[in-house]
Amino acid sequence: QVLLGESGGGLVQAGGSLRLSCAASGQTFISYHMGWFRQPPGKEREFVAAISWSGGRTYYADSVKGRFTISRDNVKNMVYLQMDSLKSEDTAVYYCAATKSDTFSLGRGYAFWGRGTTVTVSS
Repeated sequence: QVLLGESGGGLVQAGGSLRLSCAASGQTFISYHMGWFRQPPGKEREFVAAISWSGGRTYYADSVKGRFTISRDNVKNMVYLQMDSLKSEDTAVYYCAATKSDTFSLGRGYAFWGRGTTVTVSS
């Protein structure tokens, strides 16, 4: 089992940047693929980005490709989401999640979730 906690959310103007962090507990963090998801107000949760256990493979939703970057530090048990060129439509609660499933790149099979951090982008 892995426990996850997100931080770094806040209010930012359109065009600005934020970096979200996700701290993971447990010595088996390196065995998990990690993902970021978001839930905009009044909408369903959606996949944003994923990274393999080694960090060697990354995947992004089309809506954030070229603007967001996912990364991880397996020594510090951390996952990050660098968000640049933010748009009002990026406003959402952002969650990190963990899985050992091979479907991680498709945004499926995530077993463990954090509580989320809120990002608000003002236009």
